[in-house]
Amino acid sequence: MKAREFNPLRLDVGEFVRAEAELQGEWPLRALQRLAEEAHEDAPAGEQPVRWSVAGRLVPRRGGDPELWMHLKADTSISLECQRCLRPVEEHLGVERDFRFVPDEKAAAEIDADSEEDVLALSRSLNLQDLVEDELILALPLVPRHEVCPESLAGSAGAAAVGSEASEEPAGERRNPFAVLAQLKKDKLS
Repeated sequence: MKAREFNPLRLDVGEFVRAEAELQGEWPLRALQRLAEEAHEDAPAGEQPVRWSVAGRLVPRRGGDPELWMHLKADTSISLECQRCLRPVEEHLGVERDFRFVPDEKAAAEIDADSEEDVLALSRSLNLQDLVEDELILALPLVPRHEVCPESLAGSAGAAAVGSEASEEPAGERRNPFAVLAQLKKDKLS
């Protein structure tokens, strides 16, 4: 008997899990459009692929049908904008998560509210690419930045926004902004 083939873009989750099947593959980053939009505009042209794998498993349950579970693993690298120097910073994104599937949305909402596990409604056509993309977006760092920026902010485009007076003063001799404000108030009163 030939093993059943599963389509990751239209995955019948019930059949996949009951067969305790496994799938793995790669997608180009541009195939995950929402994630690709997060990349820095100056990101290198050679993008990393998104590698993924899923495995279905039945978990026996006392006095009832087994629970349907799917283990998802995905990883990639993406160039994001460093929040210090505004240059590209390479970030590794990796997720590994288990999902429990229940018969419908109502059951999923009830169980999900009282549980720490990820609960989804059983679907006959789950788009695995969308699920992988959602999980990788959730894994994005809140504030991407280099450990040590390759160039100082003074040498980057961000320095132009600071103003000409600030760039003329040496960093060690920068005046206290409140002292400047006090001087302005004093000048205005005079």
